[in-house]
Parts: sequence; C-alpha cells; structure tokens
Amino acid sequence: MSRTYLGMPAFPEAAAVSTGDDALRANLRRATHTIRAKRAAAVAELDDWDRLRAAGAAVKDRTLRHLDRYLLQLEESVTRAGGTVHWAADADEANRIVTDLVQATGETEVVKVKSMATQETGLNSALEQAGIRAYETDLAELIVQLGDDLPSHILVPAIHRSRGEIRDIFRTRMADWGRPAPAGLTDRPADLAEAARLHLREKFLRAKVAVSGANFMVAETGTLLVVESEGNGRMCLTLPETLISVVGIEKTVPTWQDLEIYLQLLPRSATAERMNPYTSMWTGTTDGDGPDSFHLVLLDNGRTDALADRTGRQVLRCIRCSACLNVCPVYERAGGHAYGSPYPGPIGAVLTPQLRGLASPLEESLPFASSLCGACYDVCPVAIDIPEVLVHLRERVVQGGEVTTRGVRTVVKPAKRHLAERAMMHAAGWTFDHPGALRRAQRLAARTRRLHPGRLPGPGRAWSDTRELPPLPAEPFRDWWSRTRGGTA
Repeated sequence: MSRTYLGMPAFPEAAAVSTGDDALRANLRRATHTIRAKRAAAVAELDDWDRLRAAGAAVKDRTLRHLDRYLLQLEESVTRAGGTVHWAADADEANRIVTDLVQATGETEVVKVKSMATQETGLNSALEQAGIRAYETDLAELIVQLGDDLPSHILVPAIHRSRGEIRDIFRTRMADWGRPAPAGLTDRPADLAEAARLHLREKFLRAKVAVSGANFMVAETGTLLVVESEGNGRMCLTLPETLISVVGIEKTVPTWQDLEIYLQLLPRSATAERMNPYTSMWTGTTDGDGPDSFHLVLLDNGRTDALADRTGRQVLRCIRCSACLNVCPVYERAGGHAYGSPYPGPIGAVLTPQLRGLASPLEESLPFASSLCGACYDVCPVAIDIPEVLVHLRERVVQGGEVTTRGVRTVVKPAKRHLAERAMMHAAGWTFDHPGALRRAQRLAARTRRLHPGRLPGPGRAWSDTRELPPLPAEPFRDWWSRTRGGTA
C-alpha cells in the first residue's frame, strides 16, 4: 500500500534532498515545459479567456459566500435522486464512514478512480487497516501504488518517474497486486498502457464497490462529474454495485450554467485539451443502469476554517488543474514530494497550511516555498492570487494572530524559529521611523564596510549561502546628495 505523508520533514530539508537528484529534475523539467507549452497554445485559441477566467472566479466567490445554502440544496437534490449524503467533519470521520459502508457490503476490495480528497484523508491506509484492499485505476496512480510511492503532481502523479522506471515497476510488482506484467514488457508507452489495461480489466469486472472523487457537484440537480483521459473513471462509476464518492465541500457549483464555465477552463488549463476525452456525470441511482447504491461523503477537513479567512479563502476556488505547478520554478526543481502533502506546488503551499493549520514545521515552511514570481497567478484559470496568500500566511507564521480552528477563533503563537527575524524587523522598523538613527546607522555601516563578512552569521547563513551580499557604497546616499546636490555640483 502506498505510504502516507505523515511525519514528512519541513520543505527546506526535503527540497535539499530532491534538488540534488539530477534524474528527478530532468524528468520534471521535460514534463512541465511540455505541458506548459501545450496549455499556452490551447488557451490562446480563446479570445474570451480573460472573461472566462473572471467569470470562473466570480461564480466560485459567490458560491463560497453562500456555501451553506448550496450544500443543503445539494443534499436535498442527491437524496431526491436516490442517493445518500454523509457529512464528514475531518479525515478520520470520512475514512470511518467509507470503511463502514464498504464493510456493510461484505466486500474486501474496492476500485478507485483518482481522488485528491481520499489522498488527503489517507483512505487507502484506513481501508487496509480494516482488511480492505483499494486498487487505484488511474494509470499514474497505479504506477505510484505499485511502486509503494507517493504522488508528486496533481494531474500527473507519477511525473517524477521515467518510462524505464515504470517498466521495471510493472515487471516486479504487478504480480503482487493481480495479473502480472506481460513477458518481455518494453518501455514503449503503448506497451505500458496495454499492460495496465490488462491488469486493471479483471478488477473492473470483479469489483462490487467503487470509490471516487468528483471535479464538480451541481447543487440544483445533485449531479456529480468526473473528467478524465483514460476511461478508468467511466468503468469505476458504472460497473460496481455500490459507488461511494468522497468530495470536498468547495467542489459545489450552483447550476449547470455555472458548470459550463469550468468545463471550458479546466481541460485547457489541465491537459491542454478543448474537452476531456471522458466527462462522466451521475445523479443518484437509476434502476437497471449503473450502481444500485450511491453514497456521497461531503468532506470539510479544514475547509470551513479556510472559508473564515478573508484573504485565504480564495484558495477554495481551486479546480485542481495543476497549471500553477507547471510554471513554478520552485516546484520544477524540488518536485512534489518535498511539499509533504497530496497538494504540491504553489497551490499546496497555500492550501495545506490552511487545511491542516500551522501544526508542524512542515506547514510553517510551506508559505516560504516560493520566489513570489507571480507566474502561478498568471496561469490560474480562476484567478487565485497565490502570491498574496503566500505573503498573508508568512505573516501569520512569523507574527501569529487570530485564526479559525474547527469553527472556533483561536490565537496562533509566532513560530519559534522566527524569533531572530522578528527582532530584526522590529529593530529595522524602529530605525526607519527615526531619521537621525537611520543616518547614523548608514554612516557607521559605510565606514566599516571593509570589516563586513562575506556571509551572514547564524540564521542569516541560509540566505547568504546562495547569494552574494551587496557591497556597501563609500558614503550613504543622503550624504552624497547633500554634498553634490544631486550631482549638479
């Protein structure tokens, strides 16, 4: 079973390891540059892309402002269509609900279509502890599972693997999970895909229970929707007798008219396609067609806490397209595993600390895993200002302050590791507020410039290890101005 993200080190420690892996960096660079170029071409085809982007952001914001009302409408619609709705406040409750539902069927196996929400909750491990084996059916998720690995990208979870590595994983591990890889398997993409198809087909035909996520939920009809490129989702959603969908509450959209916006934004931003090859929709249950039983597990797990943050709530607009990952210079070099979360890259750096809270050094480090270049905001199809949220969360880490945790307003203490930084900022603030002190400090720094070290001591070392300290001028700017009157003398 794939490992979980529990106990992962802070981002700087994990990134120090991954950035030294030349093969990983080559795989990431090749894949992200290819995807980003194709996406740019697909987006350029639409003259009204900016208006679509603005509409997508506006609909999401309106929905989030009235999310309580739309969730109740969604529950009524799903129930009316023959489904059952369950509410999960956190990951443990979601896993317990799904485990109980599977055990009630008497089955010990489930097939899964790729689901970020169940990665977030660690569902596979919870099912394994209950004696239930979960089979990932997305090709990339299958590679990750067989390799006892973790996803490193939202859209392409096995982006860090080469074709040769995938071939070796199939050869050595497929037999442990079912049908073995064909003899003489090569690393040709067609051969690898065929091996996966043969391996998964018997699971689709045998499975009685399936677990899915959803890209969107339409409140007015109770319809759920999954977009994918391989057809595995269609098999999971139609063949089993019981379907359990675990979905974050923020995936709600009010109407089909609203959904139309996102079905233009998502494919072009994610896979650079005008339309996804498979767009599967289901509404409750229908006699003689599809699953006999449908359960929808609505997952909070920190989302309402994020909703209470006026600046941070915009991350709940995210439609999981992964466009921000493909343009991020930090992600390209560090890879997804360094983020210690199912949500890597820029969106993970702002989403994970809000869903989990600043619970450990990992969450405290994520808002700093960015150069603030702004490329993520430029490509986001729902206009999430990720740099703004990063700065907002950095302030929370360093300064502390009020946050909402499980619906209760609490005060977060400043992170201990930033004591020196806070002291320096306070000292700098006081100095800039007192012109005389600033003038004397500048003159002292200029006169002693030959004695200044090439590297900063203590915590400042992390900054100067990768940068050169700028040389100080022979005299402060104000003294030069007074002496030359702006260079006119």
